[in-house]
Amino acid sequence: MTAEGTSAAAVDLDPQRLPQHVGIIMDGNGRWANQRGLSRNEGHAAGEQALFDTVEGALELGLRWLTVYAFSTENWRRPPSEVRFLMNFNHDLLRRRADELDERGVRVRFIGGRGRPVPARLVGMIEDTEAKTARHTGMTLQIAFNYGGRAELVDVARRIAADVAEGSLRPERISERTIQDRLYEAGAPDVDLLVRTSGEQRLSNFLMWQSAYAELVFTEVLWPDFDRQHLCAAVAEFQRRQRRFGAV
Repeated sequence: MTAEGTSAAAVDLDPQRLPQHVGIIMDGNGRWANQRGLSRNEGHAAGEQALFDTVEGALELGLRWLTVYAFSTENWRRPPSEVRFLMNFNHDLLRRRADELDERGVRVRFIGGRGRPVPARLVGMIEDTEAKTARHTGMTLQIAFNYGGRAELVDVARRIAADVAEGSLRPERISERTIQDRLYEAGAPDVDLLVRTSGEQRLSNFLMWQSAYAELVFTEVLWPDFDRQHLCAAVAEFQRRQRRFGAV
């Protein structure tokens, strides 16, 4: 199902039926750049404004959790020059925007691996941003960076195996809650609405466990052109759905 942009004022949303957690696969930076005769890196840079307009839109709507897919475990396969740009860009983005997010009362969390090959100075900036915004209790912005849904579940399995080996967990006591408690952000609710831009219609290893019952909304809009109005349209589409969770 697709969602087209509309003005926030034109959409009649039910504030009692907002999704608790919205996930966004930010896709299409490269195609956006190619259409304009620009480099892929210029497309990534253009996506910054889309991200922060979307964050503003989420705050306006009163969303509690927003998770964006910034860099996957598979993205290391891209050309080294593009990977270097993305590492530096994300470092500089946090340097430019951390204070703004703090002032807006947004708690920032990063999910994904922080060891090599993620640069140590970027890890430091990530940790500084998390610490700066940790006190906020409004919206949480999760940035999935060096993240893969399968890698997360492998890490969960390793933690469970270690707990069983040391005797703090019995195998017959393993449940869905056991897994939930060992996810990268155990306190995050399940994803209610998952949006992917650029017309692609796949999950690409994003929040596999958390999105088991997510409503999926796909838009042809390339990520640098996405904004709060498109977010509002996606939430409107979510509210038109009837969620059954396996029931009749």
